[in-house]
Amino acid sequence: MSLDAAALQVLMARLTGIAEEASAVLRRAASSPNIKERADCSVALFTRAGELLVQAEAIPVHLGSMPAAVRAAVDAAAGGAEPGEQWVLNDPFAGGTHLNDVTLVAPVHVAGALVGWVANRAHHADLGGIAPGSMPPDATEVYQEGLRVPPVRLTDDVVEILVASSRAADERRGDLAAQRGANVVGVERFAAIVDGLGSVTPLDEVLDYGERRMRAALRDLPDGTWRFEDVLDSAGPRPDQQTPSLVVVTLRLDGDHATFDFTGSAAQRPGNVNAVEAVTVSAVAFAVRAATDPSVPPNGGATRPVTVVAPPGSVVAAVPPVAVGAGNVEVSQRVADVCLGALAAALPGRLGAAGQGTMNNVLLGGSGWAYYETLGGGQGARPWADGMSGVHTAMTNTRDTPVEALERSLPLRVRRYGLRSGTGGAGAYRGGDGIVRELEVLEDTIVSLVTERRVSQPWGLAGGSPGAVGENWLLPAGDESRATRLTDKVTVALRAGDVLRVCTPGGGGYGPPAR
Repeated sequence: MSLDAAALQVLMARLTGIAEEASAVLRRAASSPNIKERADCSVALFTRAGELLVQAEAIPVHLGSMPAAVRAAVDAAAGGAEPGEQWVLNDPFAGGTHLNDVTLVAPVHVAGALVGWVANRAHHADLGGIAPGSMPPDATEVYQEGLRVPPVRLTDDVVEILVASSRAADERRGDLAAQRGANVVGVERFAAIVDGLGSVTPLDEVLDYGERRMRAALRDLPDGTWRFEDVLDSAGPRPDQQTPSLVVVTLRLDGDHATFDFTGSAAQRPGNVNAVEAVTVSAVAFAVRAATDPSVPPNGGATRPVTVVAPPGSVVAAVPPVAVGAGNVEVSQRVADVCLGALAAALPGRLGAAGQGTMNNVLLGGSGWAYYETLGGGQGARPWADGMSGVHTAMTNTRDTPVEALERSLPLRVRRYGLRSGTGGAGAYRGGDGIVRELEVLEDTIVSLVTERRVSQPWGLAGGSPGAVGENWLLPAGDESRATRLTDKVTVALRAGDVLRVCTPGGGGYGPPAR
């Protein structure tokens, strides 16, 4: 090693600071409430070979899957990446997650030599498709979900194609400009650090350190095999789609290595509740880090001792041309649940019960605008404390859109927003409560819901009770007496004055309630 322990920590902190600064630039410069207010975006730095180096702490499902996108861009560049240019992609089957997540990748050069990459990923509220928000619940093929972009150089012409695909063109232009600007800042700062180091060798030491830490953490776990399974409630809104899909994992721990084998999970289905392999890998990375030592650096080295087996064509490793819009937001949650369930069996007393297990996706759009948000719910109770209420859990880490920002920007009014008391599972420690959110539309609007845990309950642990399921309701003209319950995944037309009510699930309880 060329760096001592202190110098290595300083270097990692400096690199992480670059990612954090670029993330701040992206959020501050963005046009959409989803990125500016909800922080539905992530930034990371990569080695010249495309391995994750450091990240800004942001969205787990973004960061764990972003290495696949960077590798796709590196392969597309084939050594021809020039200083100042950037690459763009959102193709789920070429390193992406779902079409809304647009990734920009920029090369970093020092003295004419490629030394690394800076990448950011942001969720764009609309990129076309058959319903506003580009995650139509009734989609069965990816072509119905919106514009699909393989890894290509980001030129002005490509920007115009992306902008033209959206129902909110000006918003897309502003968000893309923010992404480009964030990468420019990241490239400048990254190049300055590598130039000061004199070589890229210390960057390799960052990855080696992550690998050593993860192997040490895995050696502390007991050897053995554990299996855990759970279900996704449905594949879409049609009656033939309203049946569950099994997600199963077999965990094998052997010395300093872990294998997560999803053999036995359901086959991909006609519908959008299918995840590409990169999404599944991201959920595994999240679960391992949560169960072992969260201080392990989240870099490419830390993933070397972990093997993921995801059968192609399954709900956790979908192949074209199936739709995958909900894979990133819903399948990822269930993959995390089963991984944490298996790890909890291997490590009694270390992990908590299931959280709400859904992102409660709400997508709205009208004339010239589109909006997207996810809603928090109950966290699973922990072995030492109650679960938190009204928070995002597992694979998402976004913020709430402030009511003032939402009502200023969009033809919406927030009528109600509060905790859903008593929805956390009972136990020695209670699960956190979900929330109730009511949105009144002020003009005719198309709304889509992509939600889970409306049938299956977030499981309790060690004798704790499950959390309450979520509910979706439509109140025509805001009239409670005419309230109609909606399915978990649906697209409906709302008239001005109609109210959408989303009730999110609670978390599971931990330990026998009698305690």
